[in-house]
Amino acid sequence: MNEGELVVREATLELAEPALELFARADCPCHCQYYGFIGDHRDWQNRCANDRQANRDGLVADLAAGRLRAWVALDGERAVGWLRVAPVTELQKTYSGRLYRGLPCFDGDRSRVLSVACFLVDPAVRRRGVASRLLDEAIAWARQSGARSLEALPRGASDVSDEEQWTGPLTLYECAGFSVIRDFQPYPVLRLDLAPT
Repeated sequence: MNEGELVVREATLELAEPALELFARADCPCHCQYYGFIGDHRDWQNRCANDRQANRDGLVADLAAGRLRAWVALDGERAVGWLRVAPVTELQKTYSGRLYRGLPCFDGDRSRVLSVACFLVDPAVRRRGVASRLLDEAIAWARQSGARSLEALPRGASDVSDEEQWTGPLTLYECAGFSVIRDFQPYPVLRLDLAPT
């Protein structure tokens, strides 16, 4: 796969099957269902271990209803990447968690602020530009939609596995022009200002 061969499309029900195949190849049981899951962390772990079908069904239902904003990177018919963006108000499981709750960098008007909710790249094609292409599409869409900024909450540590970087690696955001607004390792907060200049 060459980066130039990639096509990035908005995730729709039509792309559900390739997306599901990507999640299966990457052995990623969440299927982008974490933020809407009702239950505690232990319940979530149980569902991912013992009821992956519920998460698969949830992703298909979300795509059918237009409940999430995501992009799929395609190499031919095969999905090789996934990126979801959401308003920060939809990601309260993260923003109200102990690492981010009450941080001054989140004070003020949070309307029209988006955040990268998750990234997934096929293990066979990692470090070949898939994540960059997905992020470029998300940034362009965020600008066009009138968002004020796009935030990212990556793992800042360099000694973690690819699977632990489910919000994308720090260097990806730095290369895309994001600024560190809270440098707390290994959980920095980054933001890209999208306001018109």
